[in-house]
Amino acid sequence: MAKIWDKGYDANKLVEDFTVGNDRVLDLRLAKHDIIGSMAHIKMLVSIGLLEEKEEETLQTELHNILTTVEKGEFHLDDDAEDIHSQVEALLIDRLGEMGKKIHSGRSRNDQVLVDIKLFLKEEILKFKEEVLQLFTQLQLLSEQHKNVLLPGYTHAQIAMPSSFGLWFGAYAEILVDDMHTLATAWKVADQNPLGSAAGYGSSFPLDREMTTQQLGFATMSYNVIAAQMGRGKTERILAQSMANIASTLNKLATDNCMYLSGNFGFISYPKELTTGSSIMPHKKNPDVWELIRAHSNRLQSLPNEITLMTTNMSHGYHRDYQLLKEVLFPAIETLHTLLNMAHFMLQHVIVNEDILSDPRYEYLFTVEEVNRRVLQGIPFREAYQQVGKEVQDGTFHSEKQVHHSHAGSIGNLCTEKIRLKMEHASEPIQ
Repeated sequence: MAKIWDKGYDANKLVEDFTVGNDRVLDLRLAKHDIIGSMAHIKMLVSIGLLEEKEEETLQTELHNILTTVEKGEFHLDDDAEDIHSQVEALLIDRLGEMGKKIHSGRSRNDQVLVDIKLFLKEEILKFKEEVLQLFTQLQLLSEQHKNVLLPGYTHAQIAMPSSFGLWFGAYAEILVDDMHTLATAWKVADQNPLGSAAGYGSSFPLDREMTTQQLGFATMSYNVIAAQMGRGKTERILAQSMANIASTLNKLATDNCMYLSGNFGFISYPKELTTGSSIMPHKKNPDVWELIRAHSNRLQSLPNEITLMTTNMSHGYHRDYQLLKEVLFPAIETLHTLLNMAHFMLQHVIVNEDILSDPRYEYLFTVEEVNRRVLQGIPFREAYQQVGKEVQDGTFHSEKQVHHSHAGSIGNLCTEKIRLKMEHASEPIQ
């Protein structure tokens, strides 16, 4: 297969293998988007007189046929195909002859891959949105279901004040709202059409970029053709930061689960089939799923830094360095999808211990409650604090182990519906 850039000589085989790298495998994920981009492009070429309507009809039919093979999982790159762009064009040329060569007019592989990646990232962001919403809904359900079950709250890893499963589950639900805001930002950055920027300096053809923007479903375009190319790397980095934010939430959720599952806490449990055993200790029920979620989440949090360093010290315009972005970002995207789905699956089966505070070790959990009760009776706060402190030191402190919190966001007023509305608003831009 002749290469798109063929000028009558071949590159050194060692150089060619090195520069192509893993692109052929990764490009298969972009196949659908590359074909969709070509469909919009040739429709625009007709509008500016570079293609006949009959030619476009024939090309559209053949592109649709290729797209069908992609959707069936039957599409592949030939051994001599350099990338997805050359494969699609070669198939058209093989089936339609000279007509197939016309689809590249007004395009460069630079803006082709930019379009492919932006369409791909938009699709993945939509999936992240649904997965985050799924986890959010599960957490809110658990929050309401167990809102009256108390558990210890900790500061400095020491027993501090009363908390509840309503607060704990609800906290992770609300923090996902912040993660959704950053995901929406990544969406807005990806939702800009770069097609028509060509190699980064536009084209002498009278391209109708507004038309392709509408055809491809972008909200707007990257107007300045240099700016469009400068978006390569930045778009990926912004999404990577959003993914890292979600991973940070999953990491903390996983850590809490591992801790609460341990015998020294015993706050929650899971069905035995969702845990793993030990090769020598027959009693073990290990939280391997949550431990792996925690570890994978840590790796994902390094992704923005890796992309930042990969795209540093390059002048504007295209550089081959950008090719490596797919090698780190695409697998990370798959990993995060898996983590979100596994976290949701596990939480569907969590079992809450409803009798945690009967253990006498949690007696001092209610010292602040007692101080506040005395203040409400008219005793100055500092004096009430000293009274309770002395009782603790003397071993005479006892409490009712009851809470009377009513302010917004507290144990007795979780504001679940208000948080749901926050999430609804945060996720609206992603559509």
